[in-house]
This record gives sequence, C-alpha cells and structure tokens, in this order.
Amino acid sequence: MEFEGYCVKCRQKRTVKEGVVKESGKGRKMAQGSCPVCGTKVTRFLASEKKG
Repeated sequence: MEFEGYCVKCRQKRTVKEGVVKESGKGRKMAQGSCPVCGTKVTRFLASEKKG
C-alpha cells in the first residue's frame, strides 16, 4: 500500500511505498511503513467507516 505520512525525524511528509495496514490496540486501522530517506517508522491512522 502506498500512502503519505509525516516523518518525525525528517520533519517532512514522505510517500511510503511498501506500507501495510494494521490495527491498533484500540481497534483503529492504520497504515505503517518506513521512511524512504531515513528508515524511521511512519504511521498514519486511516479514516474510519461511518455507519448509518
């Protein structure tokens, strides 16, 4: 999965090419991968599906 996330170490938005979708401990879906420049873990929470 490709997504754009904020790298805390580089202090810039980076495009992560090989991200995976995971679920947090509280049940929220998130995309997680590593920064292509410095290798730091980048996490972005995904929008939840609205019911109704």
